[in-house]
Amino acid sequence: MMIDWDVPIEMDDGIVLRADIYRPEKAGKYPVLISYGPYGKGLAFYDAHFKVVWDSLTEAYPEVASHSSNKYMAWELPDPERWTREGYICVRVDSRGSGRSPGVLDMFSPRQAQDFHDCIEWVGAQDWCTGDVGISGVSYYASTQWQVAALQPPSLKAMFAFEGASDFYRELARHGGILTTFWDNLLAQVENLQHGMGKRGLRSKVTGDLVSGPETLSPEELHANYRNIYKEFIERETEDEYYTARNPDWSKVTVPFVSATNIGGQALHQRGNIEAFANAASEEKYLEIHGGEHWTHFFTDYGFEMQKAFFDCYLKGDKEAWKNHPRVYLQVRKPDDTLFQRDEQEWPLARTDWTKFYIDAENMRLSTTPPTGEATVSYEGFGDGVTFLSDPFEETTEITGPSVAKVTVSSETEDADLFLVLRLFGPDMKECNFIGAADAATPLTHGWLRASHRKLDEEKSLPWRPFHSHDEIQKLTPGDPVDLDVEVWPTAIEVPKGYRIALSIQGKDYSSPAVKLMPKGVMPRISNNGVGFLTHQSGRDRPPEVFGKTVTLHTGHDGENAPHVMLPVIPAK
Repeated sequence: MMIDWDVPIEMDDGIVLRADIYRPEKAGKYPVLISYGPYGKGLAFYDAHFKVVWDSLTEAYPEVASHSSNKYMAWELPDPERWTREGYICVRVDSRGSGRSPGVLDMFSPRQAQDFHDCIEWVGAQDWCTGDVGISGVSYYASTQWQVAALQPPSLKAMFAFEGASDFYRELARHGGILTTFWDNLLAQVENLQHGMGKRGLRSKVTGDLVSGPETLSPEELHANYRNIYKEFIERETEDEYYTARNPDWSKVTVPFVSATNIGGQALHQRGNIEAFANAASEEKYLEIHGGEHWTHFFTDYGFEMQKAFFDCYLKGDKEAWKNHPRVYLQVRKPDDTLFQRDEQEWPLARTDWTKFYIDAENMRLSTTPPTGEATVSYEGFGDGVTFLSDPFEETTEITGPSVAKVTVSSETEDADLFLVLRLFGPDMKECNFIGAADAATPLTHGWLRASHRKLDEEKSLPWRPFHSHDEIQKLTPGDPVDLDVEVWPTAIEVPKGYRIALSIQGKDYSSPAVKLMPKGVMPRISNNGVGFLTHQSGRDRPPEVFGKTVTLHTGHDGENAPHVMLPVIPAK
């Protein structure tokens, strides 16, 4: 292939971004796959802090490294050697303020979305481009796809968003209003690649150039050119314009796309992909739900072949390549962590039998019939909480889709954080855990809510997915019960006869009772808390004098509307 390094792309305010362009050796016009992000276009996947992931990924999935020299592989991006062979051009742009592109680094900002729009249009006008541009990438490179699609660049014809958030507040900053400390970890990686690190930074293993640009700026200059989003998250507990300005206008997202998500991606990106599929105005949109680890199937043959078929259709006009592809390509788990695939046409599934499992604090049970009497049970706010267990299932039952829990709580203080965990137990009462996007020991799913954030947006709420406005804080009166609707992120599991489900309600992150290691070579085990590094342990956000005191659950009142978790039971076809 032919490579053009550091190609300048001037923005409307005079800032010049830098792009690397990988083209097929044969001259001609080709469709383009573009990316725009902060991870340094010159940093190889197998280099520096990405190396441990590359080594584990290629050990577990040798096919990933078998199609090219891997010399030009980059973190969470398409392999240009493989794609240029298929008649595509790959363009990688260092986002403003990162890598070799100067300016202020302000992640996910409207300014960066506009830059991405302008880069797409610049690419579409080049004499080596057919005018058809697509986007493909993982995580950050997926999340920004929704933002730029809402700006409707004319050259953008298709997107493949692999595990990317779409709601800046609810998925990236605060789960149910509770701050996630994820960005405290990730930003160190981004800051090391800020433009201006210069000689203090890394060098490209391919070109020998400084990954973060030729300039070496002073610490003061670097600080002035950097907007710390984690600091903003800490200081902004409610959803304000800072967050909403980073969310897409779904009515303007009309481009064809595939939204690919991990069924074990609770707290990471799973909700974002599903909400994007549900809300975007695109008439040609597809949802793919897989298992495994966060990045794996983007790089395996499974993921590559799916992307190629999609882009061949929408960027090359090969309608046969994507012909009769299901609207929803669903993989459902079994307790042994294997998956089976099934084609569907919508989400949630139209045939769902929404089934209430009532919470019984007197007997610590989940039951499909309401309890006959009222009861309470208390737990310490930072303790292990309480668990309600169902009877053994009398027949194999599939639970696939989103859930909602309706609970009544009171607190010793003015607030309480609720961490809900849906769990699966075998006949031997051992818990079944699964390989998830970011953790080796994920339960079925999670839900979170800060009690003072209980206010609902009635227009956006659905029977199976409450939507909290997060625009005001409604403190509790100590000792007085309040009703809460808790969004529980989707799952997909086949529950065999004799197995039980359980709902745990606690005031801290889940912890698996049995430490489960990732299979050798898959990826480094981060923890056994179900969410990996996406925990909620900020002492500033969760002071113990407020969130560490006694919380009480009240059950059995209000008949058929008594506290319960409503689960998506799927009748057999």
